[in-house]
Amino acid sequence: MCGIAGLIHRGKSSNIGQEMTQMLQSMKHRGPDSTGFALYGNPSNSQYVIRFKVAEQDEMTTGFDIHRQVQEREELVEARMQEYGATIHKQEPATAYAHRYTFSFDGDLRRLADYIEDIDSVEILSIGHALELVKDLGDAAVVSEQYALGNFEGTHGIGHTRMATESDVDIRSAHPYWAYPFNDVSVVHNGQLTNYWTTRRELERRHHRFTSDCDSELIAVYIADRIDQGDELEEAMTRSINELDGVFTYLVATSDKLGMAKDVMGAKPMVLYEGDEFVGLASEEVAIRSVFPHEIDTWDPYSGEVKVWQV
Repeated sequence: MCGIAGLIHRGKSSNIGQEMTQMLQSMKHRGPDSTGFALYGNPSNSQYVIRFKVAEQDEMTTGFDIHRQVQEREELVEARMQEYGATIHKQEPATAYAHRYTFSFDGDLRRLADYIEDIDSVEILSIGHALELVKDLGDAAVVSEQYALGNFEGTHGIGHTRMATESDVDIRSAHPYWAYPFNDVSVVHNGQLTNYWTTRRELERRHHRFTSDCDSELIAVYIADRIDQGDELEEAMTRSINELDGVFTYLVATSDKLGMAKDVMGAKPMVLYEGDEFVGLASEEVAIRSVFPHEIDTWDPYSGEVKVWQV
């Protein structure tokens, strides 16, 4: 079932963390297993933000050894970043197993990310100048409080409430997905892709890597790959309508854009409000009205439609 939501403020920042929390919490009935946020703050071209985890939530109850291992993994991440020439400016633990660093780096981002993820049980959730990706078990209110997202200032964001149907209930299988190693590209998705494995193998032959077996991650990698080949975001999304097979509605975000695409059958729901300063999208209208309660006109995008908005 699942629920997806996105919003973008054009030309200004807002409390995007609180707004996304309200939108996703209003749809918790669509997915109680996990919640994820891809939030875009005010970008700094001179610094990156990395979000990563060193364990799963349920592992933390297994005794003293896991806490020692978690500390060792975090220390190893820091050491490897510095070894590769990254200058860490700030380290913030989000939870006992998830962390946030800001850092400067002018080398090969893919090689740095690969070196970090070569550490056992370490998974990078996102790297970007603007993007911060947070996902964990529980509903939106629980995850938002756990990661202190209530005061996150930014211009746009996307989010997901998940009902696990084909993969585990864990952080790795939760959405959104960052398009490793492309900074600032993230995707949320409602639907199923029937050509997942053939398309994934094609992308893997192009040296892309996947962290999960979730078809939503494929969309993120596909879009990032097309952008890397020179496509504009809207062009890449339009191409996806023909090249990704199945029933799907997805939202994609970059450092300064938010996009929406529906497959040609249009089976998966999406409601849209588009104003002069604010655009809101969600699987249900109640999510939009949770942050914009005034009288508004909403509409359902057409099947096969692609739309992109700029900050």
